[in-house]
Amino acid sequence: MTGPAEGSAATPTGVALLGSTGSIGEQALEVIRRAPGRFRVAALAAGCSAERLAAQAREFRPAVVGLVDERRAVGLAGELPPGCRLVVGPEAVADLAAADGAEVVLNGVTGSAGLAPTLRALEAGRRLALANKESLIVGGELVTALAAPGQIVPVDSEHSGLAQCLRAGRPGEVARLIVTASGGPFRGRSAADLAGVTPAEALAHPTWTMGPMITVNSATLMNKGLEVIEAHLLFGVPYDRIEVVVQPQSIVHAMVEWSDGSTVAQLSMPDMRLPIGLALGWPERDDRPVGRMDWTRAVTLEFQPVDRATFPLLDLAVDAGRHGATAPAALNAANEEAVSAFLEGRLPFPGIAEVVAEVLRRHRPPADLDLEAVLGTERWSRGLARTLVEDLITSRGTR
Repeated sequence: MTGPAEGSAATPTGVALLGSTGSIGEQALEVIRRAPGRFRVAALAAGCSAERLAAQAREFRPAVVGLVDERRAVGLAGELPPGCRLVVGPEAVADLAAADGAEVVLNGVTGSAGLAPTLRALEAGRRLALANKESLIVGGELVTALAAPGQIVPVDSEHSGLAQCLRAGRPGEVARLIVTASGGPFRGRSAADLAGVTPAEALAHPTWTMGPMITVNSATLMNKGLEVIEAHLLFGVPYDRIEVVVQPQSIVHAMVEWSDGSTVAQLSMPDMRLPIGLALGWPERDDRPVGRMDWTRAVTLEFQPVDRATFPLLDLAVDAGRHGATAPAALNAANEEAVSAFLEGRLPFPGIAEVVAEVLRRHRPPADLDLEAVLGTERWSRGLARTLVEDLITSRGTR
């Protein structure tokens, strides 16, 4: 099925783009640019990039824009096009998740800050194109309980691939979901090799261009653990039937094995514009390809097992997912704090896993699971993670 051709009389789909100045947001706007008449930008929201947000507003002319950073919003209203309303403050992004005229909300916010916009978009009945996996991880059952069937459409390349593969059969015929990993910049390294790696090395991803947090998560394989949790929540497949394999070329994004032993895979060039475009127009495909594989040339596709001993965060994440409740929230918050300390040069790379493991060891689930319990767990986890980071710095003499 293809989307409306250029010049079609179909009404453009209204899009609220949250995190518009980040990597996902910029690529989403590129998708919208190259499909004139198919999409219409209804709202744009960002954290602190006021100048870039103003430039986007002048180009796409949304009805409303939002900026979280109140200091950087000074003078922003005067840079916006006529008729464009400005929302400022901590709730700006969440407010725009329910913006009038937006049928689709693309949540490209970084980190667990994306939870509130995810909940608002679902409550408002919008289709949610979800690039912010952390909000699903942290919110877990709260998010899935709120979402109507099919209301969440994944933007991650792996989950977009799974969604496409799952069209090939019935839910009861699914034997396994297989999520692929590039292996990141440290594929093939030993644990001893990783002791002294630098933030610059961790940010040198071999195939994808992403923000710093998600790129480090790819280097530690935390990202794959989060994606296993996400696949379980999105598709309702038990953890023992979700696997991770390394696919270094990043061409095979996901596979579904069926009950009769056949496997359906989704292959494409490693370009996030494809899953973004598919999520914005779901379930229809656009008729403008985002790169094509040249199958007339020799292509080698490798598959390798994950080195779980060298990259323990994968199993730590999956174990947190199995425990459910607030364990994934504790996992994600601790990881964000530890990764930030690593990027600042204060914590060695292996220390990320040490901090996360200790936070999970001390975590105790609440008696009742609600939003306040989730947010309280996040606060507790971040505080403990910061303390553990300082303890590690002191014990290793790296201050």
